[in-house]
Amino acid sequence: MATIKDVAKLAKVAPSTVSRVIANNPRISDRTKERVREAMKSLGYHPNFIARSLANQSTQAIGIVLPSSADKAFQNPFFPEVIRGISKAAHQKQYALYMSTGETEEEIYDGVVHMVEGKRVDGIVLLYSSVNDKLTLFLRKKEFPFVIVGKPFKDVNEITHVDNDNYRASKEVTEHLIEIGHEQIAFIGGDLNLVVTIDRLLGYEKAVRNAGLPYKDEYIVHEEFLKEGGQEAVKELFGLSEPPTALVVADDLMAVGVLKMLFKMGIRVPEDVSVVSFNNIMMAELSQPPLTTVDINIFQLGCESARSIIQTIEYPMEPARRIIIPHKVVKRQSCKARDTAELKEA
Repeated sequence: MATIKDVAKLAKVAPSTVSRVIANNPRISDRTKERVREAMKSLGYHPNFIARSLANQSTQAIGIVLPSSADKAFQNPFFPEVIRGISKAAHQKQYALYMSTGETEEEIYDGVVHMVEGKRVDGIVLLYSSVNDKLTLFLRKKEFPFVIVGKPFKDVNEITHVDNDNYRASKEVTEHLIEIGHEQIAFIGGDLNLVVTIDRLLGYEKAVRNAGLPYKDEYIVHEEFLKEGGQEAVKELFGLSEPPTALVVADDLMAVGVLKMLFKMGIRVPEDVSVVSFNNIMMAELSQPPLTTVDINIFQLGCESARSIIQTIEYPMEPARRIIIPHKVVKRQSCKARDTAELKEA
């Protein structure tokens, strides 16, 4: 079996240099790293990460925390895609992933406590940000490295986070509906305990008020970020005496449920009602009709969150960072301008 000395001899470097290459030390040149890795490959040498962990007090692992049970979370394509991005960036730095889920907030919290106290990971990526989250308080109190995908509810400048400008994105997509003649626009959001829901609701509200349109409480419905949530919201909104002509839906998966329920009720999209949503998952393009949606670059959110947590682990004295991933409104066939006759009748 090849040893670290064998690799060093073949690559013509010191054994300590091989160790630094295995640790992906930034001080080692790319050329030297390539030579050492070629030698490792040629000799079939595989680093003993358990021994390294004992030596340098590092697990070379990142914890990922989902907002609910894996079964429920993975129904929404956002989570597999963001984890794909984390996995890609973590693999480049030779970090493994350790996933934690729970059916309740208590179970999620306990799982993270076990991860931290048991020294199972070097840092944590939270895949959500909620109002008054005790998990964030625990991690800050422990001074344990963590990054949030989303915007922290409090102390924004003190917590490293990777996010979109959800307020601006929601404002833009609502303004698109106003520009094509819609005045009765409803908002279907997710859990109001999640910061992303609050930001998207505030962006919608700003666009409506800026246009001088009435902000109606009955046009605001909150359900889970699942297909069934969208279906329940449609029943509620289209049971109103004055139903909306356009919908801003806070998530593509919910929007698919919205389209399904509208079809069941004989309400045509986009002829009778226009629909816009968020995330630009593959389902949005394949739905009938294809959805106008905000592309939030989910994969990039994952990549940047992994890079950020690794940087926080390796350089703990660096200040907190706010990384904003750009978004783009992707216009498809789920929106239609209201014609002049309809506007006069209204």
